[in-house]
Amino acid sequence: MKRRIAAVVVAATTFVALLVGTSTAAPVQVIGTVGPGETIGLASKGKKVTRLNAGSYRFVIRDRSDEHDFRLVGPGASKVLSGVGFVGTKSVVLKLKKGSYRFFCAPHADDMHGSFTVR
Repeated sequence: MKRRIAAVVVAATTFVALLVGTSTAAPVQVIGTVGPGETIGLASKGKKVTRLNAGSYRFVIRDRSDEHDFRLVGPGASKVLSGVGFVGTKSVVLKLKKGSYRFFCAPHADDMHGSFTVR
């Protein structure tokens, strides 16, 4: 009887560990850079982002100029990820839905912008 209870406890613990392990996977990291100069970009795994799958992503914004900001606009999202006056790194997890997204520096949007699609 004790062996049966121990086996059930081990099986239940393993099952819970598997459930927790699959639900806590870290979001894919997307790196945004703004500045120095009139530069802005978005990359993941070392490549320029042009298309992503719907889901959660960790946006890490590296702002290298206090003259710029980094904004993201798309379906259900209008976020200022880094503001004018800030220099440094900020990180936020965002859930992206299917559609078209734009990123840009608001004070210099004519020259500093990019886009990608989420499918």
